[in-house]
Amino acid sequence: MLKLLSYLISQGVATAKELFPALDDACTGMPKLTDAPCLGDSCNVCAQVCPTAAIDVTGEAPAIAVSLDRGACIACGLCIETCPTATIAQDLSTAVARRQREDLVLSTQRLGQPQAASTRQPTPASFKKSLAVRVVSTGCSACDLEIGAAGNPVFDMERFGVQVVASPRAADALMVTGPVSKGMQSALLSCYEAMGEPRLVIAAGTCAISGGLHKGGYTEANGVDAIMPVDVYIPGCPPHPWSLTHGIMLAMDSSAPEIPAAIPAGVPQKKS
Repeated sequence: MLKLLSYLISQGVATAKELFPALDDACTGMPKLTDAPCLGDSCNVCAQVCPTAAIDVTGEAPAIAVSLDRGACIACGLCIETCPTATIAQDLSTAVARRQREDLVLSTQRLGQPQAASTRQPTPASFKKSLAVRVVSTGCSACDLEIGAAGNPVFDMERFGVQVVASPRAADALMVTGPVSKGMQSALLSCYEAMGEPRLVIAAGTCAISGGLHKGGYTEANGVDAIMPVDVYIPGCPPHPWSLTHGIMLAMDSSAPEIPAAIPAGVPQKKS
């Protein structure tokens, strides 16, 4: 036992000190829009290569408008690779969660404009220091693996009072992954109805937000907000553990900034 304790002490602290750091340059982040002029319909290659129809290009120069729906984006990087003008570029930020679905839709016409104020009710004060989360998977396990990683010693989301629980009756928040196909909708609603109020819903990953590659099909897999209200959306396929933690913290505190500053590990985040 003493040898084991000595070994553990010698390893130092594994938990990351900086919250929500940018991804490494070797990673593929979410796409973002820049102010570089787009070629419009004469190009349109970004919309053509997008596998989920997340990009729309309309108009002619000089009134070309590009919209990019991060809620439908699977972060394949094809639009970034093929855009000849760098109108679409890579965003290595991990603080990408948003409270409103419309805030995931980026537009060149709104570049630099502040986001609209949220119309949602304030988060209950009882959630600000702790949150019990019930995870329900309705699709592949990629997002579930990242949720598991968010609880490991490196990311350690439990330091913020977040705990994954097995029963919806013990949960404050329902975190949904997967596209929510017709076969899973009644089970998911039963889980939601078993939760006490107040309760929160978090859509984790592109599939849970919009259905992703599965949307519009016969299985009616069009995301979770088609059947219940959602409080926070976390884009990505799958979202990074930091992105998941960022989304959970937004759900816990409705007054928290959507792109929080870095703070030391082990220090509770200050409320704005």
